[in-house]
Amino acid sequence: MPRIPIFGLGGAPEKAAAPELSASTPSISLEGLSVGVDNLRHDVVLSPRFVEAARTQIAKLIARHGELEGLLAAEAASVAASRAPSWMRQQAGTARAKSEPAEWKSVLAELHTAALNRAKKEGKVAVDLLARLAVMKFLRYEMNQQFAHVLERCRVQLKSYDGSRQQKALEHGERLGTFQVRKKIILRKTGQELFETLREIEKGTLARTRRSLFGERGVGQDADTYALFVNRLAFSEDGRDDFLCAEHYVMLGNWDRDPDRYGRLREIVSGFLRSLYGEETTGEAIESWMNVPENARSLVGSGTPESSDEGLAQQERLAAWVRLLEDEGVMENVIASYHVVPLLSEYAPRINPQQLKNALIDRTECDRVERMIQDHGRLSPNNLYAAVAKVASCRGAERAKVAARFLQDFFHYHRDLRRLDILNGALDAVSLVGNERLRELSRVNGTLYEFLLPEEQQEPDAERVLRHVVLKADVRDSTRLTRTLMEKGLNPASYFSLNFYDPVNKLLAKYGAQKVFLEGDAIILAILEREGERGLAVSRACVLAREIIEIVRGYNELVQRSGMPPLELGIGITLQESAPLYLMDGEHQIMISEALNESDRLSSCNKRARKVMEAQAGPFHVYAFQAADPEPGGNPEDVVLSFNLSGIRMNEAAFRKLRQEISLEPLKVKLPASFASSDKGEYRLFSGTVPVDRDIFRKIVVRESRVPRIDTNDFSVKGWTERAYYEVCADSAIYAALEKGKAARR
Repeated sequence: MPRIPIFGLGGAPEKAAAPELSASTPSISLEGLSVGVDNLRHDVVLSPRFVEAARTQIAKLIARHGELEGLLAAEAASVAASRAPSWMRQQAGTARAKSEPAEWKSVLAELHTAALNRAKKEGKVAVDLLARLAVMKFLRYEMNQQFAHVLERCRVQLKSYDGSRQQKALEHGERLGTFQVRKKIILRKTGQELFETLREIEKGTLARTRRSLFGERGVGQDADTYALFVNRLAFSEDGRDDFLCAEHYVMLGNWDRDPDRYGRLREIVSGFLRSLYGEETTGEAIESWMNVPENARSLVGSGTPESSDEGLAQQERLAAWVRLLEDEGVMENVIASYHVVPLLSEYAPRINPQQLKNALIDRTECDRVERMIQDHGRLSPNNLYAAVAKVASCRGAERAKVAARFLQDFFHYHRDLRRLDILNGALDAVSLVGNERLRELSRVNGTLYEFLLPEEQQEPDAERVLRHVVLKADVRDSTRLTRTLMEKGLNPASYFSLNFYDPVNKLLAKYGAQKVFLEGDAIILAILEREGERGLAVSRACVLAREIIEIVRGYNELVQRSGMPPLELGIGITLQESAPLYLMDGEHQIMISEALNESDRLSSCNKRARKVMEAQAGPFHVYAFQAADPEPGGNPEDVVLSFNLSGIRMNEAAFRKLRQEISLEPLKVKLPASFASSDKGEYRLFSGTVPVDRDIFRKIVVRESRVPRIDTNDFSVKGWTERAYYEVCADSAIYAALEKGKAARR
């Protein structure tokens, strides 16, 4: 924790300076994690084995603290021999199952250890934090759920009693009524046992595992964050439980008329700190100081005088603190907060804890509580009288000790209350997905975080999609082609199917491609690159595109002999450096990806560009032009005319990835002059070899060229942009020239 610079003590130079205080501001960050299908929260699924073990353990704790174990044991015996509903038999079997605390703790530790290992593998501590949040949210939710289940089971059991067991039914009915009245107490005790288990595995296993995996960051830098999960208030509704505060902190007032309410005491403490460090001290600084309980001891000590210089300064500050509490009229309440603790086990919950505390300092309230004790009959007011006398006799040094203890307990409570607020806010960002359809939707979109035990992890990590390539093959002038076929009395559907769709379908398995969409005049394919696989998605897409062009070219030669019109294609290849998203249409997945739109643009062909370039394109089949004189107010970069006729165009991201996948060498072969004259400017050619299968390799040639600025009237070049476009060459003349050059070198 950072050290905070200090101010002079009240601006008085003759006094000792106030000590430097440590500061702590709890926070938790899930930055870097994907949000779920609602675009707000992170979708999480927890281990089924852990879920079952947790439910069993929580139900067992609730039954024990609710003193219903005997009734549930009777239920288990009767259900075993009855024709009870299946859900009740399952509950009874759960009650009979031996789920020892050691086994439950082992499953809990195993799940958290698996989450830590995953966080290390992905290089994100936030993954482990998400798992911790999900477990905490599940346990808190199940406490109320299991209380309701236990209550329902007991009610069903009571209804099964016949007339011969009426007395037993009355006894169990009274016990069940007490169970309902004591709900808050039962849930508090259950939550505290869960907290103790979490604290044990944190100290015994998780802290050391984090240190091993993440070094000092796991115990130093993120220590305040992980402390959010080891908070005694974590399983309370709002952190204002009287019994919990009395036992582990200090019991403050909860009623509006109480002068020792938390909010008012925080103002008093803030005023005390400003009196020491200056009125200009910010509220943020004071909050951060109060989050460190050790600061209280540094300020006022323990109430036991010490002869050192620092001890004398602490005594002086402690005296000022006592005077402040007395001036604010809360000192008596503070003293009563400690003396009421032994009375709670005897008088509460029959008498409200706040009533008991006020009875120690207020005569009217004391008389009221005394009458309540006498009305009960079996209770004695003697301990109440003794506590009243102790509060009244608290003077001098003992009073100072109580004030010193109170400041430290208040800091402790303030820190845990702030941690609870941060934890509650973070829990709102977690969605425990229970609906199977939503799980599947989140899973296919790559936004579902599944925290499973090692034996439940059936799917290998290699299934996780890292990036994807989209290939769109678009038929040129499909409307005109369809009309021509129909005029000849031919079937356009069978024509497209036999000459285009069916041959392409046969290629998919060879290149690991999948069909995304099938339109009337286009087919869209995707190649997914998964973790653990050899990254050749773009290379395979390039070879697949070449093969599609070659197949259609071969079919065109056949159909043209029969007098039918040929097919003309344009192919676009786009890489996106992330997994695609999906939406569900019933049982069907529909891909959502920016690559779909971009591949559509790359496969398109502008009519004006085609009219000009079709006759002079030569062996290159892809061009891109930028209008030199766009419309007034328009952006020149937005006016790009594309030419793609029987060509393959890829985006820049795909080209960069291709250079990583295979070795692309500058093509040294000299092409005929007629080849070069067909391009409107300088270009560079690269060649590489793609491994398609174990013994199958395909050569590809990629052309990189700059986008020219042109006059759109006659397509004359007016200059050059810095933008580039990329073509996977598909013309056989290019590859023939390449082989000819290699032969010449040999």
